[in-house]
Amino acid sequence: MAFKLNGKPLAVDVPFTAGDVNYPANWLRLSTVKEKEAIGITEVEDDKTPEYDSRFYFTNGTEKALDDVDATYAQDDPDGKYKKGDLVKDENGDQVVILGVKSVLKAQEKVTAGSLLARYDWYVVRKAEKSTAIPTAITTYRDGVRTACNTRETEITNCADTAALVTLYGSKEDGTPNMTQYPVDPNS
Repeated sequence: MAFKLNGKPLAVDVPFTAGDVNYPANWLRLSTVKEKEAIGITEVEDDKTPEYDSRFYFTNGTEKALDDVDATYAQDDPDGKYKKGDLVKDENGDQVVILGVKSVLKAQEKVTAGSLLARYDWYVVRKAEKSTAIPTAITTYRDGVRTACNTRETEITNCADTAALVTLYGSKEDGTPNMTQYPVDPNS
């Protein structure tokens, strides 16, 4: 429950003033409903604003764009350099692109795969420098990471809408993920 005094919210465990009286931080917790009502405090339902997954939705629940879009100006430039709807170019004259959810998720997959591969990069360096063979388990794991990353990117690309992406990133009733998993680290 939340509390209000004269229409303004009161924070629990924070001192407050009502009229000419200063109340201690624990007063809301320790007082009865009648004592609160006597000074004009009302109980209200907690805000039940749903929480949306920020990967797919803005805080107000609006879906984010799935695909990349070219950036355009939202209004005319007062100096007349560009008009509303004109394409935005960077300092090199290249089109500015606003990445969609799919591009962001695929970039995150590349980062994940890169970090999984990085722990065993020293084997590759050792092979290049000393011609020491890379253990088969490591080679198999590294190939599996690359394959899983490519498959996950394809799974993302194939999602037709936000609901499909949410399902892909969710889990089944038994708790297993809905998307291809990275292989198990051979040294774990």
